[in-house]
Amino acid sequence: MTTAPPDWIRAQRALAALAVDPAGLGGMVIRARPGPVRQRLEDGLELLPLPLRRVHPGLDDIQLFGGLDVAASLAGGGLVRQPGLAKHAAALVMPMAERVPPGLAARLARVLDGNSGHCLVLLDEGADPDETAPQVLTDRLAFHLDLSEIRATHALLRQPAPADMDAARAHLPRVEVPDEHLAQLAHLAARFGIHGLRAPLLTLRCARALAALDLRDRVTSEHLREAAEMVLPSRATQIPQAPDENDSPDPPRQQESEAQGDGAAMQDIPDELLVEAIAAILPPDLLTRLDRGGSARGGGQGFGAGGKRKGNRRGRPLPSRPGRPDGRARIDVVATLHAAAPWQPLRRAATPGTRHLIIHPGDLRLRRTEEHSDRLVILAVDSSGSAALARMAEAKGAVELMLAQAYAKRDLVALVTFRDTRAEVPLPPTRSLVQAKRRIAALPGGGGTPLAAGLRAAHDLALQGLRNGQSPCLALLTDGRGNIALDGSPGRAAAAADARDMARLWRDLGLPAIVIDTANRPGAEGAVLAGWLDARYLALPRADARRISAAADAALSG
Repeated sequence: MTTAPPDWIRAQRALAALAVDPAGLGGMVIRARPGPVRQRLEDGLELLPLPLRRVHPGLDDIQLFGGLDVAASLAGGGLVRQPGLAKHAAALVMPMAERVPPGLAARLARVLDGNSGHCLVLLDEGADPDETAPQVLTDRLAFHLDLSEIRATHALLRQPAPADMDAARAHLPRVEVPDEHLAQLAHLAARFGIHGLRAPLLTLRCARALAALDLRDRVTSEHLREAAEMVLPSRATQIPQAPDENDSPDPPRQQESEAQGDGAAMQDIPDELLVEAIAAILPPDLLTRLDRGGSARGGGQGFGAGGKRKGNRRGRPLPSRPGRPDGRARIDVVATLHAAAPWQPLRRAATPGTRHLIIHPGDLRLRRTEEHSDRLVILAVDSSGSAALARMAEAKGAVELMLAQAYAKRDLVALVTFRDTRAEVPLPPTRSLVQAKRRIAALPGGGGTPLAAGLRAAHDLALQGLRNGQSPCLALLTDGRGNIALDGSPGRAAAAADARDMARLWRDLGLPAIVIDTANRPGAEGAVLAGWLDARYLALPRADARRISAAADAALSG
């Protein structure tokens, strides 16, 4: 006789536990493409004691929180308010959860944190391992179910008769948890690299729901083990190490407590058995995901300098377009009146006695803007060697020129200098010309060329800029002849290897860069460095500040 795989049985138990305590467990993530397997599990959502509401990743603020229905108000001639989904407790089912934008994810997280009785079911249909639902939501949901390996024949097997859900929900408030389980769960989460208390608390709620399904008055060790297997594996960030044999084990704990109703004694499961049980069902690609560092979908590619995307400031206006107000878009009143004006004679003829302006929902026009992210120009200057004074003077002039242009273009400029054995950031990202002049007035020069250290400092500034919603780009002034490694030791071979590694880190970000070769007689080193960075190369051995600024602006803007 064919039996269902453990993952499918575990999914059914998770669904039953969610039906007992939907608000406490938050919900679940179901990772599966549309098909009979996912549909079978979706059919089980009818067990939830909440109305099911299917929502779209394009859900707007008015639909979620409620507000003034502008279109209905204009059509009816009076204020019409519509309630939002957040007003009444419901089970929100979100298909294509991997496409939920960050703003909507934050607002849904606020709804879940408001203790309003909602639960959320995310249907993750991502085809790529990096295409996943937003972490701000998945952290708040107890169960993460991956049904990609479940076959349709397993999903169609006869399921066990469901428990009496009404009796289980009524029994849930009476379920007690032994105190020793609390510390055991916290220790267990720490072994798997799970930080914070949300995961242990969700595990505890799951154990209580499982005990309520069995109509038990106390959480047993078996309930705790089953809950830990359902909640913790998807959150693990490390594989637990085996205990050191030299460590003296703690004396065995034998806690005997009478379970109410059956008189049987309960004994705690040893921590190592719990660890082994959870480790056995860890995601098979855990190590691969940790190597990728949990990179978000798309990584750093596509962030061109000044790229057209959602930025951190307003952009230039674009022509208005028809649409429905969603709580975020602004109505273009003039364009709306222009659209409605030609139809007024016909509309007034259809409604005799009407003297006011008649506006229909189709007349509404919404304002649009084209937003550009702030550009951060990182100017990395080689201040080493005998020509340092000349290059520093050129760099200071270039920075001042770029700062003067920043007032018109709203760019930020940062300065990185590298000499001797280290790199410094004398000028953090700024638009202030006064501050720039003060910081770069007396920069020292001379010493070795720690090219790798300069590239690493520029890379760190770029990552900080990306986190702030900016579009970094790099203008590197050097002859490319590094002779100091990252650890400060001299040697051209080691310095070149470290510079190549640091340059590839920048290239992996997909950000624009330009290498300006300032050597009196440019050699192959500058061009090779540009290749490592995937950057443009310009040989300007006698460049003045104005030529440097113009060349950098033209190359980085293109």
